[in-house]
Amino acid sequence: MKKKNFFSLLFHRLFNDEPKNRKELLSLIKESEQNSLIDHTTCKMIERVIDITKRRVKEIMIPKPNIITLELTFTLEKCLNIIIKSAHSRFPVISADKNYVEGFLIAKDLLSYMKNPKKKFFVKDVLRPAIIVPESKYVDDMLKEFKAKRFHIAIVIDEFGVVSGLVTIEDILELIVGDIYDEFDTNEEENVFKINEKNFIVKGFTSIKEFNEKFNTNFKSYNVDTIGGFLTKKIERLPIEGEIISIENLKFEISILNNRHIVQMKVSILNI
Repeated sequence: MKKKNFFSLLFHRLFNDEPKNRKELLSLIKESEQNSLIDHTTCKMIERVIDITKRRVKEIMIPKPNIITLELTFTLEKCLNIIIKSAHSRFPVISADKNYVEGFLIAKDLLSYMKNPKKKFFVKDVLRPAIIVPESKYVDDMLKEFKAKRFHIAIVIDEFGVVSGLVTIEDILELIVGDIYDEFDTNEEENVFKINEKNFIVKGFTSIKEFNEKFNTNFKSYNVDTIGGFLTKKIERLPIEGEIISIENLKFEISILNNRHIVQMKVSILNI
């Protein structure tokens, strides 16, 4: 009933008292939450859907240094070792100078070679075409293209045509529903482990709320819920392992990350 009332209000306001800009539309959505027509989670998701219309692919892509790639000269064994270690299913195959992508290798395409060891293997024989998009592409247009062409991964290039990153449909969905973690990203350990009075090990998926409670901070960030997401948004890219980020009286040293998220970090209190 509440959803029906929400959409009735939305259509009434759109056609009888039309919001004149994005700010007014967001205000209408917030008003609906305050009137209990929609819950907080739904409100956030709608706000995030509106937000992606003004964001570019460059802002959400996995940067080039964090992409796991293969090369045309790799043997079957080397490809399999990388596939098993990363647990991914799709891999960009890059040129010798690492600036251009030859295509994608799909892990399942190697099954026939594993079944028949005598079959000669060359990476070029199993390449699939790569979808190339510019850094300047809007995220909502990227989502439409993913849907229309039925693919969910694309190579991002800069103005000179050089590879700068990779974007997936999951990156875009995370903008709408929040960080997505699978069973390999989490465990039953505490999110914050105390080493001593000044140093802590913190999981990247620790909620901002929990982090604020533990460290007496007041971090807030639109569209992200975890401390890992907060740091990534703060520096506007995925950091690299060993990178140090200082915010207020805290020093964050990135210790573990995958090609999508900060998995673990060391947090040091600079002044006690």
